[in-house]
Amino acid sequence: MKLLRSERFPAFLLLGAAALGLIVANLPFGADVIAWSHAHLAIPGTGLDLSIAHWVSDFLLAIFFFGVAVELQYELTKGQLNSARKAVQPAIAAAGGVLVPIAVYLVFAAGDPATRDGWPVPTATDIAFALGVLAMFGRGLPSRVRVFLLALAIIDDIVGILFIAVLFAHDIDFGSLAIGALFVVAFAVLSRFRTDRNTVVVTIAMVALGLAAWAFVFLGGIHATIAGVMLGLAIRQDEGMRARHALEPWINGLILPVFAFFAALVMIPQVSPAELSPALWGILVALPVGKLIGISLFGWIAVRIRPKGEPVSIAFPDILAAAALGGIGFTVSLLMANLAFEAGGLRDQAILGVLGGSTISLILAAVLVSLRARHHRRLQSEGREDAVPERGEPDPHEIKGQLD
Repeated sequence: MKLLRSERFPAFLLLGAAALGLIVANLPFGADVIAWSHAHLAIPGTGLDLSIAHWVSDFLLAIFFFGVAVELQYELTKGQLNSARKAVQPAIAAAGGVLVPIAVYLVFAAGDPATRDGWPVPTATDIAFALGVLAMFGRGLPSRVRVFLLALAIIDDIVGILFIAVLFAHDIDFGSLAIGALFVVAFAVLSRFRTDRNTVVVTIAMVALGLAAWAFVFLGGIHATIAGVMLGLAIRQDEGMRARHALEPWINGLILPVFAFFAALVMIPQVSPAELSPALWGILVALPVGKLIGISLFGWIAVRIRPKGEPVSIAFPDILAAAALGGIGFTVSLLMANLAFEAGGLRDQAILGVLGGSTISLILAAVLVSLRARHHRRLQSEGREDAVPERGEPDPHEIKGQLD
């Protein structure tokens, strides 16, 4: 379990699962596996009728988003985003990390109306993957770099959640959504009555309420992962952190790898580069280049406009390294590629763009983070920088370590 709670191993697992999915899809029996993933499994009498791939992306991924929302709740109340002073610099950098990739993508998609709906895809940052790469290559980096990246990625998550909720809603049923909201409220209330004496009964009831909330949000026409977000924001914070800690090995070891495998089940087009869709090229360039330019440029601006007399919180080369990490879109980008292009070759090419762009960002980030880590280790050895990593306020990852 400890391995699945680490930051490095789950990143390898996620990358391996995606690579396996891509390999399987392009083997002789790949078409059969893809067809099997589209087979439907329905729950009679409920209106819930999804393909196997959609059960993974709509149901299992809702559990992942529950964990994201619990972390978001913590950061907004007690962590790195609990005040305007703390949030302003990563928020400005995150704005650049959203706006510039959109602009880059739209440049490629300008001549092809069919691809324009893909502009949200390169705006996401995979927080788990980015922190995993940082842990692998960033030994010696001051903790402010991790704090900046964590805050940046969480703000990115907020933007991604809003995109999923607003842009990919369809056939809205307000009655079902209202019922789903009532189940979320009941879930929140019940979480505040959980004690050591009623743990089992209340936990079972909360799981039942959570499942009901998910079902009615799905039937309401909003992407069902939003139910996970609502539940994660509504739960009592200490209960949420405890639930997130219990779910973390399952999210890292099963849910995310299974999602990555199914999302990467795409056949590589047997065409010349000139025949590839602008969606692929737009995402492939927007993730590594758009994120790098957007986050570093806007991060530099945020540093320049800081209050007079306030010291620089993070050096520009460190912002540059964090910006490269921000281009690792992966999980949320794969989900948005599935939502923006639900079927056909455009979806497959968009997913290839996410995999390719995230891989390029990963390699670039590994180089830049390694260089900055080496620089900081040299300063520490020369006594020009504290050898003990700086400590800020605790974040969910530190709390998780204390619970282990």
